[in-house]
Amino acid sequence: MPTELDKTLDSIMDTLTAPGGAAETVPFVRNGVTMPELKNAPPSLVHYFAHCCQEHADADFLVDGDIRLTFAETYAAARNAAAGLIVNHGVQRGDRVGIAARNSSNWIVAYMGILIAGGCATLLNGFSSGEELADQLELVGCKLLLADAQRAKRLDGQSHGAKIVLFEHDSTPADGLSAIWGDASSASFPEVGPDDYATILYTSGSTGKSKGAWSDHRGVVSGAMNYAMQSLMAFTYLTAGSESSDAPPPQACALVAVPLFHVTGEVPIYLQSFALGRKLVLMPRWDAGEALRLMEREKVTYFGAVPLMSYEIATHPDRAKYDLSSCTGFAAGGAPRPVDHVTKIRDAFPDGFPLLGYGLTETNGVGCANFNENYLAKPSSTGKPSRPLVDLAILDDAGNKLAQGQVGEISIRSVCNFVGYWNNDEATSAAFTKDMYFRTGDLGKLDEDGYLYIVDRKKDIIIRGGENITCIEVEEAIYAHDAVAECSVFGIPDERYGEVPAAVFYLKPGHGLTAADLREFLLASIASFKVPLEGHIWQSDQALPRLGTQKVDKRTVRKMFAGDLIAA
Repeated sequence: MPTELDKTLDSIMDTLTAPGGAAETVPFVRNGVTMPELKNAPPSLVHYFAHCCQEHADADFLVDGDIRLTFAETYAAARNAAAGLIVNHGVQRGDRVGIAARNSSNWIVAYMGILIAGGCATLLNGFSSGEELADQLELVGCKLLLADAQRAKRLDGQSHGAKIVLFEHDSTPADGLSAIWGDASSASFPEVGPDDYATILYTSGSTGKSKGAWSDHRGVVSGAMNYAMQSLMAFTYLTAGSESSDAPPPQACALVAVPLFHVTGEVPIYLQSFALGRKLVLMPRWDAGEALRLMEREKVTYFGAVPLMSYEIATHPDRAKYDLSSCTGFAAGGAPRPVDHVTKIRDAFPDGFPLLGYGLTETNGVGCANFNENYLAKPSSTGKPSRPLVDLAILDDAGNKLAQGQVGEISIRSVCNFVGYWNNDEATSAAFTKDMYFRTGDLGKLDEDGYLYIVDRKKDIIIRGGENITCIEVEEAIYAHDAVAECSVFGIPDERYGEVPAAVFYLKPGHGLTAADLREFLLASIASFKVPLEGHIWQSDQALPRLGTQKVDKRTVRKMFAGDLIAA
């Protein structure tokens, strides 16, 4: 039966979506399929930035160490960056311009500048090796790469075709982005519309190498606005019945601890904040103790991250030394949250609630959400589809909808979805059903209240602390070693990261190789987070078991070598 909270939230959203409401929708047709679109959504991210930065002009927007910028200051800096990209670097409408850097206020200004210049913000994975970064650049034909020194160095000796322009952190935009700085008053900016390229994010697929998932402005704006409508629904609920006051409510404030090149950091945290007038407090690298200090100092109201981060805050030995009473939401996304973490977080923060979201790179982070008491009641569920834009279905292999309670592939249809994989029509076609549902690769079921439960994954992917690792990519890296005859890579549970990679290898006759040697070999070719720890690499003294199809029987291998570890 629906809870009272469900009934209340549905009633609030019904009001918001009614004619004249903030979340009113109108029909939009994509590939012959009609779906809802927000009537009042700006036509592009460029319009979105301009409107929101004017509306919240004098409010603090970015806090980055000693750097503090208002919305108006950030927007002015972004226009100067855009002017320099156009005049000094020849960026034209539709050009892919990459960003490879850690989080900073200058990363955010660069992102905005690329879009205002008419470019497509191409968000490279900052954890990638030089070879992986080069592949990402070459895949989409990046004209320009804005990079910090650390990522640029990884590209030494790599062929990729992009012009590298360095930028710095821990400085004002004018100084840190001096290499692309221009004069906004003398530049001619293109008119950007809803169908123009907006972003490319990279996603690991079952084939191993990253695919470039590209979205138009309509999709990314819709993703940010759908989150904003969910926040408006929650705010309406939380403030209902409270005593009126002439004092303005405190400014919403989010701690940004996840990478901005991930969809979780980009859309629900960063881009949604424009609509909410929310202050962002940036962390260059994750440290739970520093997070506690910043949350108290800046009066953080919302913490959204991968599950292990909120858990580390809740269980930190210095937790009691800090006043975190301003923070009412501890959201998780990007990876499953262990059920026992939910109650531990709630116990640690009696003034706040743990929250959970489910979305993917290809859906611009939009999918489901589990909120407050409902999450405590159903901690193993990722929640209900997010209104007003998400249409979620459980499909069989033929694309037919399954009945409530049946397990099938979780599939999402919305205007927020990406348009396709760059230069990969085959993968794009396989990703969508004929009626425009995106096949997530996750298996799940819906309960009688419409709550989604994820039960397995169709794709051979490990999710380590929000980072997707394809087993086949790690296996290919292992097979590159001359001594290896067979190998199998799989995920095993981990209390901190949720899941980590493990590997089993079998040697060719007459060869020798230790787990430590193999790990060192892998670190030279793939990102370190993809490489199993030495204690999670096992050598088999016999050929690996195989299925009737002659594929390695991964389930049996996992049980043989990691069974005791998993049981523990």
